[in-house]
Amino acid sequence: REQVIGGKALPAIGQGCVARACTGEGGSFMTFKFSVSDIIPASPRAVYDAWLDTEAHSKMTGSKATASFSVGGRFTAWDGYISGVNLELVPGRRIVQAWRSSEFSNDDPDSRVTITLTPAAAATKLTLLHTRVPDGQTGYKQGWRDSYFAPMKAYFAGLKKARPPSRAKERRSRQAVG
Repeated sequence: REQVIGGKALPAIGQGCVARACTGEGGSFMTFKFSVSDIIPASPRAVYDAWLDTEAHSKMTGSKATASFSVGGRFTAWDGYISGVNLELVPGRRIVQAWRSSEFSNDDPDSRVTITLTPAAAATKLTLLHTRVPDGQTGYKQGWRDSYFAPMKAYFAGLKKARPPSRAKERRSRQAVG
């Protein structure tokens, strides 16, 4: 069974790819995978919503993006350097996307990005699994850290600072002073 993404018929996940070798219209190619994670100072739902919202994604990364909250919806990021399609969406918990950069050749199938969001105290542990990355394109692991995780942490930290303190915090601070 094939899937069609971006007008190209590609092997379905789990089909056409064995270990690190895949076959498709362009013949065989080697791929690799990696995982990165970090703690983001926001709730899982806030991270999920920002990832899939055009305006928030653009602000969060500091670069133009388009996004969609729909399975099958297309997205772009970093002024078109990244593009893809939402494959699976579980609100506040999981995002799976077909993903490619402008560095992929026309023969390279889309890679897969699986984002898992787990509550971690007053924050979120974001784990990103990037699979089917074409061999030789090794900069993405650091790219996720530098171009996503670092600006996301700053974005959400800035949102927390901009929020007024809760009334409970105000009462506690007044009691401490008085």
